[in-house]
Amino acid sequence: MSESRLNVLKTYKLFVGGKFPRSESGRVYEVSDAKGNWLANAPLASRKDARDAVVAARKAFGGWSGATAYNRGQVLYRVAEMLEGRREQFVREVADAEGLSKSKAAAVVDSGIDRWVWYAGWTDKIGQIAGAANPVAGPYFNLSTTEPTGVVTVLAPQDSSFLGLISVLAPVIATGNTAVVVTSYEAPLPALSLAEVLATSDVPGGVVNVLSGKASEIAPHLAAHADVNAIDLTGADADLARELEVAAAENLKRVLRPAVTAEDWTAEPGTERLLAFLETKTVWHPIGV
Repeated sequence: MSESRLNVLKTYKLFVGGKFPRSESGRVYEVSDAKGNWLANAPLASRKDARDAVVAARKAFGGWSGATAYNRGQVLYRVAEMLEGRREQFVREVADAEGLSKSKAAAVVDSGIDRWVWYAGWTDKIGQIAGAANPVAGPYFNLSTTEPTGVVTVLAPQDSSFLGLISVLAPVIATGNTAVVVTSYEAPLPALSLAEVLATSDVPGGVVNVLSGKASEIAPHLAAHADVNAIDLTGADADLARELEVAAAENLKRVLRPAVTAEDWTAEPGTERLLAFLETKTVWHPIGV
């Protein structure tokens, strides 16, 4: 006769600087599936957690942006490999989070893994598209090259907890930026599990930092933070987006506005998000010297 046992419930945590802290505030909130059944408690990130995430992202920026584009591609591909190994876990979490059947959730997860691979292939090619040798009147070479913007706050889509998240995060780090991600409030668990994959792959600590909680509570502090260089407003509603744009304008952040119509995350993404957080540096050099 087998003895009954208690299930070991998973404790979800934030992901900051390559580590898994609880929220500084000690707060959590209940996460339920599409039918209202309790799944887990997620940490409710605070302003202090957001500041810690920015510090970690800034610290990691020098090494990540200084790595070769080819090396960043290898790292992103490694993330895809690790996701493939945990595919069944993510199928289950996405199905619960988004109310999908197992087959539809599997298609979403497969698309997410493929998207990591897609962006991995772009890391050493985007500079050839965005850079140029410019014609000038004089004995000079004039070359334009791309550089990452810096620390980018990413408000993840609210309605696409995995594929949408990857679609906004991967291009940010593929181009050498570091990221502070605010997850979907209603469906944070796939993002928090993705953090576990990032921690056990080759992504250096601090390159991606993941905060779960209310975007309306965390994002204003990130938009006003002088050490955040850009913000992606994809997951913000219209009122919050306007508030964050005003805060970002105070310190001249680069802003990627949310789409006017609903995003189709299954569509081929193109290069728009790769180019969104790149700066152009132009160099003049005399010919023959």
